[in-house]
Amino acid sequence: MSDMDTALKEMMAVDGALGAAIVDYESGMALGTAGGSKALDLEIAAAGNTEIVRAKQRTLAQLGLQQDIEDILISLSGQYHIIRPLSSRQSHGLFLYLALDRNRANLALARHRLKNIDDQLQI
Repeated sequence: MSDMDTALKEMMAVDGALGAAIVDYESGMALGTAGGSKALDLEIAAAGNTEIVRAKQRTLAQLGLQQDIEDILISLSGQYHIIRPLSSRQSHGLFLYLALDRNRANLALARHRLKNIDDQLQI
């Protein structure tokens, strides 16, 4: 079991990590962040990614699909952005966000690490 600060540190320990956040997608606010830069404003990313999660949830509802989102991957020319809604009932309404340098990251390993963080996070 880990807390938010530990989870953010673990996310930043993923090879190629550029920035990490734990976001409340009801409000669009980042509850915690690590890393980031002028080129990667994590507050802006949190708000923007909230819209992506909400849109996908609306689409699933409209399609009548009774499935949960495991993660959403956005592939940019130089980065990967992974959004992972937290699966526990206590953490409902939150998601993990991890931005990675595409040249240094192992995408499969990063997704696996985020799943492990999700499984252990207690908020």
